[in-house]
Amino acid sequence: MKSFVKIFIVVAAVCAAVSCKNSGKSLLPNVAGKAGEVLVVLEKGYWDTGLGNDVRDVLARPCEYLPQREPLYSLVDISPGTFTDMFKYHRNILIFNIDPSVQKQGIVYRNDVWAHPQCVIQVNASNADSAAVVFSENGEIITSTLEQAERNRIIANNIQYEEKELCPEVEQVVGGKLHFPYGYELKKKTSNFLWFEDERQYTLQGIFVYKYPVDPKDTTVFNVKNIVAKRNEFLKENVPGMFDNTYMTTSEYITPGIRYLKYHGMEFVETRGLWEVFNDYMGGPFVSHSFYSQDGKEIIVLEAWVYAAKYDKRQYLRQTESILYSFSWDKVAEK
Repeated sequence: MKSFVKIFIVVAAVCAAVSCKNSGKSLLPNVAGKAGEVLVVLEKGYWDTGLGNDVRDVLARPCEYLPQREPLYSLVDISPGTFTDMFKYHRNILIFNIDPSVQKQGIVYRNDVWAHPQCVIQVNASNADSAAVVFSENGEIITSTLEQAERNRIIANNIQYEEKELCPEVEQVVGGKLHFPYGYELKKKTSNFLWFEDERQYTLQGIFVYKYPVDPKDTTVFNVKNIVAKRNEFLKENVPGMFDNTYMTTSEYITPGIRYLKYHGMEFVETRGLWEVFNDYMGGPFVSHSFYSQDGKEIIVLEAWVYAAKYDKRQYLRQTESILYSFSWDKVAEK
């Protein structure tokens, strides 16, 4: 696989740093709390001042590339004195241990402390100012750790309740595996394009998988202009709207953004933006992963998209995007 010239955001390193190995089934109770929610254990006096503002600025900042404003995470704050057993089962817990006796300031990441599968992050500091510095310096790692924990839960659930007949369809076209949960159906298949969809009364969650040949010497293949142009080409041909001369395309309302990432040893380009239906009024967010085939002769694209006009879209997209992260090559998956 080609190496990118950009610096990668290595999410897998965070995952490895905080994971714990357990060969058997956990005896801990299942986690509680809503998906996308973080329980923040912090004295109220700190929550209402600068430190609390810092936490909100990082964890409750607006999600990028959504059609309306939604926070990255929903925060629930409680004081240490009320952090009793009923709260200790929460899926994501951020604890601030602020005490003059703290000698080693920093962040401690733990999994499955009181429940399973649980993510617990503790900020140790001798005072509020120091806690703010420690948190701000580690804000992106904290965010990545929480995102990875949310993603891992979804992937595990997808595999447990998998539509097993869909995985071979992906293998036939691109030679790798994706895990789809119950509810997804294959809507269209060609030699180079797959369309999977989970249609509910008011929502659509979809996955596109497609590939196209590439010149290995082309250094512009992963720029946003080329990625969007290829996307529009495939969608115009394969994803018609409800009426004549309507089809899915990339919205020009905002310019899509790209990041160069590495996850479980795979290098890929993440593209985020908004989709719309040409000559119609449907639209929503999408995210795609673009990478080389194993022989380097093709570009493979995995794309997740959501339509949920009546609802917030953050969690729907997080669910659908997690399917992309379940991808593995045949040889890797069989080890």
